[in-house]
Amino acid sequence: MAYAHEDELTELDRHFADFVCRLAGRGDSWLWRVAALTSNATGRGNVCLELATALPPESVGAAALAGWIEHLRAVPLVGAPGETTPLVLDAAGRLYLHRFWEYEAVLAAALLARSRQECPVDEALLGEGVRRLFPPVVADEPDWQLVAALTALCRPLAVISGGPGTGKTATVVKVLALLLEQARGVSCSLALAAPTGKAAARLAEAIRTAKQGLPVAPAILEQLPEAVTTIHRLLAYHPPSGAFRHHRDNPLPYAAVVVDEASMVDLPLMARLVEALPPTARLILLGDKDQLASVEAGAVLGDICDTGRLHAFSPSFRERLARLAGSALPAAGPAPESPLGDSLVVLRKSYRFGAESGIGALARLINEGRGEEALALLKAGGCGDLAWRELPAAEELECQLREPLVAGYDEFRATAEPLAALAAFGRFRVLCAHRQGPYGVATLNGLAERLLGLPTGVGGEWYPGRPVLITENDYPRGLFNGDIGIVQAAPDDGQRLAAFFPAPAGGVTRHLPLRLPGHETVFAMTVHKSQGSEFERVLLILPDRASAIVTRELIYTAVTRARQRVEVWGRDELFVAAVGTRISRSSGLRDLLWAGPGGEEA
Repeated sequence: MAYAHEDELTELDRHFADFVCRLAGRGDSWLWRVAALTSNATGRGNVCLELATALPPESVGAAALAGWIEHLRAVPLVGAPGETTPLVLDAAGRLYLHRFWEYEAVLAAALLARSRQECPVDEALLGEGVRRLFPPVVADEPDWQLVAALTALCRPLAVISGGPGTGKTATVVKVLALLLEQARGVSCSLALAAPTGKAAARLAEAIRTAKQGLPVAPAILEQLPEAVTTIHRLLAYHPPSGAFRHHRDNPLPYAAVVVDEASMVDLPLMARLVEALPPTARLILLGDKDQLASVEAGAVLGDICDTGRLHAFSPSFRERLARLAGSALPAAGPAPESPLGDSLVVLRKSYRFGAESGIGALARLINEGRGEEALALLKAGGCGDLAWRELPAAEELECQLREPLVAGYDEFRATAEPLAALAAFGRFRVLCAHRQGPYGVATLNGLAERLLGLPTGVGGEWYPGRPVLITENDYPRGLFNGDIGIVQAAPDDGQRLAAFFPAPAGGVTRHLPLRLPGHETVFAMTVHKSQGSEFERVLLILPDRASAIVTRELIYTAVTRARQRVEVWGRDELFVAAVGTRISRSSGLRDLLWAGPGGEEA
């Protein structure tokens, strides 16, 4: 995990530390330091501050740490878990801002409560539905999509993780159909949500595709939902007040809530969501546990999935699944003491990347931390869907980019019809780790405009063929953070420009450029912003020096955005080092879910 040096503290961190010391009535340098670092840690994606990392350089060792912790416990403003104090110190030496401790405690308690329960089902009806929707296949291992579906039917909490192309969306559509069949005509309200508007639109499109040819009765097909909303909109977020209309005392009116791209959901939002669920509602989380975590605090899906470890089901639940599936399931090792193990299923077969796929092989090597082998595969030249190029010097970047940019965006630039232009633009993207710097998004977007000969100097920033990425939600206009549109000449007035975005039900929506919410040019985008998107071809340009954000998860996320080809520009030693570095965020959620509050793994 990354914490700030004192010269990297923000004004907010310093003001908070001053406030704490003022309330405590003491000029305490250790209290000031840890208060400031705790505030700063949340801005860096951590949920808390691990005090072992915050010791002054002259104080090291367990005895010194114990002394400093006792010193903090004597401060009235520092309480134990459950006490209402500005700072909360747990038994493992983690220091929290109170609200973040509360988010973590609420989420852990809600998930564990749900994972201890089972749902009654009509097993005869479910068995008939399962045989229809999951025809038997000859395979060396269980049909994990079937196992995931049964888990979602039998338990109020199901966490379905899997890489690209493993069938998460196809599985959840079948789950929803089975839930509707179990309802036997009684109203069964279902909600679909995602963390961003872009992810919501992609899920809606995937749901529509998955419904086609689904072997269910027309009445069931008609009831299957297609509308997908953002989580904020699902909870009825009110921006002026920062409050949500749906909460513990005014729960959501749904029998089941599905959340896609759960790796992108931060701790506060996930806590708000589970608090707003009725006790009888099912929660189904879909996501890739190996992708980048949210840009905000926490790595919630990773913690829920126990940092990616595979767990067996408990003997009793495994027997129930085997009875419903009609085939035995492997024990896969001792069952964990946490009940969460019976709610977690990892899909393991990729239907997008077959045995011959270089992208699939590269993603597996990256995921396993095998940087040298991943680099060798990229350089070998034996896979037509992979390429490596040594990162050019900053002054040579413009010259080296001309050919790939022209080839990548040539079809898009030649297409005037808005819907076709959007489709063409979505086939290629340049991805970067950083926003700023010689290899960052801002620089590369400027180079792209110059190399593509776009008339940026004529008529200001708006020009035909400008791609824009929305960075702020605008509910009245139906535009959301992550949406991508194209500026083109309006078909009914060739002298006037309009911004066109994909419409949820097909076609495009049209907007005046000057009325758009916050936005930026998007020939290049950060890997973080690309989450929830797919492209035929990806050019990943890594920085020329080590960076805390260039990790295994970032490279894996970038590589798996591509369906057909990925090219990486980088430095050998930096690529290998990044693949060997996992995101590490300070949090107590994993211990609460898998080991208990003491922090000792069960």
